[in-house]
Amino acid sequence: MIALRERLCQEVGVASDAMPFAGELIEVRKEAADWEGAAERLLHSFAMTLLVPERLYDTVAAWVDRTHIAARLVYFRVLDNVPAQRPRRDPKALSEKLRLKDDTPLYQWLQREVDRRFNHICCNSIEEFRREPTAVTRSGQIKTGGYRHEKDDRHRIDDRTRYVLGWSNTAKIAALEAEVRIMQSSIQALADEVAGVLARIKVLTDQSGQFEKLSAYESFSDIDWASVALDIDALEEERRILTEGSDVLKALRARQQDAAAESRDLRSKLEAATNEEAKLSERRDELQRRRAAAEEDTSNVSDEQLAQARPTLDPLRAEILGQQKLTIESCNSRESDVRKALQDRIDTRQASLRALGERLVRTMRDYGNRYQEETRDVDASVDAADEYRRMLTSLCEEGLPRFEARFKALLNENAIREVAGFQSKLREEERTIRDRIETNNASLRDIDYHDGTYISVEPTSNPDAEIREFQQDLRKCTENTLTGSEDNAYAEAKFLEVKRVIERFRGRDTLTELDQRWTRKVTDVRNWFEFSASERWRSDHSEREHYSDSGGKSGGQKEKLAYTILAASLAYQFGLDKGAERSRAFHFVMIDEAFGRGSDEAAEFGLTLFQKMGLQLLIATPLQKIHVIEPHVAAVGFVHNEDGKHSLLRNMTIEEYREEKRGRVASAKHASSG
Repeated sequence: MIALRERLCQEVGVASDAMPFAGELIEVRKEAADWEGAAERLLHSFAMTLLVPERLYDTVAAWVDRTHIAARLVYFRVLDNVPAQRPRRDPKALSEKLRLKDDTPLYQWLQREVDRRFNHICCNSIEEFRREPTAVTRSGQIKTGGYRHEKDDRHRIDDRTRYVLGWSNTAKIAALEAEVRIMQSSIQALADEVAGVLARIKVLTDQSGQFEKLSAYESFSDIDWASVALDIDALEEERRILTEGSDVLKALRARQQDAAAESRDLRSKLEAATNEEAKLSERRDELQRRRAAAEEDTSNVSDEQLAQARPTLDPLRAEILGQQKLTIESCNSRESDVRKALQDRIDTRQASLRALGERLVRTMRDYGNRYQEETRDVDASVDAADEYRRMLTSLCEEGLPRFEARFKALLNENAIREVAGFQSKLREEERTIRDRIETNNASLRDIDYHDGTYISVEPTSNPDAEIREFQQDLRKCTENTLTGSEDNAYAEAKFLEVKRVIERFRGRDTLTELDQRWTRKVTDVRNWFEFSASERWRSDHSEREHYSDSGGKSGGQKEKLAYTILAASLAYQFGLDKGAERSRAFHFVMIDEAFGRGSDEAAEFGLTLFQKMGLQLLIATPLQKIHVIEPHVAAVGFVHNEDGKHSLLRNMTIEEYREEKRGRVASAKHASSG
């Protein structure tokens, strides 16, 4: 049933606790625990019914009707606005021994149903049971309407695995676990018994097979090995007696044994000589094949070539083979050793050449990308190395000295000058921020934060490593530019400093996204600062408290500090000078739900502050904060959207709003009293 409910809730789009089973909201009171079994039997069917709230009834009924649920489902339509009054009840009724879950929205309906359905009198004796028209006993016998009696003992009344009441299933889980342990013990005992029976069957099967083999013999003499063994022993003894009784026979037997031993020795020697001859013949043939192969390998090498290679090969052979002596048998192995060592050296040299060639090609390609006009007709390949050498010679002997002076002039006049201008612009932005903060501080000094105190915003340099490093790099690019050395090394170093900064602005290969984040961070001058607030006494301007951040402060204190600084910023923005006569100028500020989540005290502080400054406010706020804003506004606009598609706006003066509010309160009081 739980799986069916989960499926239903998922397909209609609600949480499973929106449609509980009745049993999940009812439990037997602890003081009536001895009636728990009887209550479980009486309420079992009702507890298994699903409770469907009125708002979900149409959807659930349609789903159940069109779906084959493959089970039996009973559900109740739970009506809204069920009267809270309960009928008079007998204190001994079973419904008085039940407790309903307090926080369920279905409480009133469920209480009415329990009172109506389960008003059975709990009888302690059979005499009392016979007298009452509607009754129940501890053993689970149920009497309804004075005539119908029922007792279902298909399961024990104290079998907690069948219990369905209560919103905590701890006791049922414990009962199920105990039952599982008992069943596991029974299963193990049965398994042991089955294993014993199978072992006995195997023994009997083996015996049956042996008996079947014996049935193939027609008489006992066919298997009487003991009698045959006795006959053999008797004949052996008779032969021994005959042999030992004849001297001639003994001598002949001795000579026969000597001749047999000599024959065996000669046959062994002959076999060994034959094997040795075969091995020598095979070795001779193998050596002849090797000689022919070696002569064939050297047939293409002239004596002159061999003489030229020997000064190189002899030291290599000595280096590779060391003190190993060459024999006919080891020639092939030593040849493989030398060939492998030479091939390894060749592979290493070729790998180095390939790596060098790749570096050379990459360098040529980079050069070609930078100077496309000069390399338009030259490939980026090792074969074009001579062309690049000629270009290098031309640069060193003709072009480079001619461009060095121009390089220095462009570096000093353009690149460094532009960097200096960029640095000056950033410093100007930094000064602007400090000036604006000072202007805001002048406005803050006119605003009371607490009695006798005001707030001052204090900017400090951000210690962030990336920002500090960027500022240092800019200084390196521009320092000593007016009195800089004419040395080529100095110009090259200055060029590299400028180049490093520009490359990060442009975005390096594989690091473009990282450099973009870095550029946004270090060039936003606002990131160069860390801000704190100092609360000072108005009398002597000494510090009362310092706020490096809003940590450790209550929500109301954080809001109050924010409203104070916001008011100073607005005063600066609108040019509201201290002491100036407040005109009827339009100083409009729109506030969107700023007071919706804050404290009433902080909201009252901010609104009073804005009112003193002569600001015109448009405030969007939920209804629960209207009592805070009400004293500070002259009109309200109520926005209502009932169907989620069309919004309605109603405008009214604050007096009209208050009048309607008083009318609603009076109507609510009248309805509750009635």
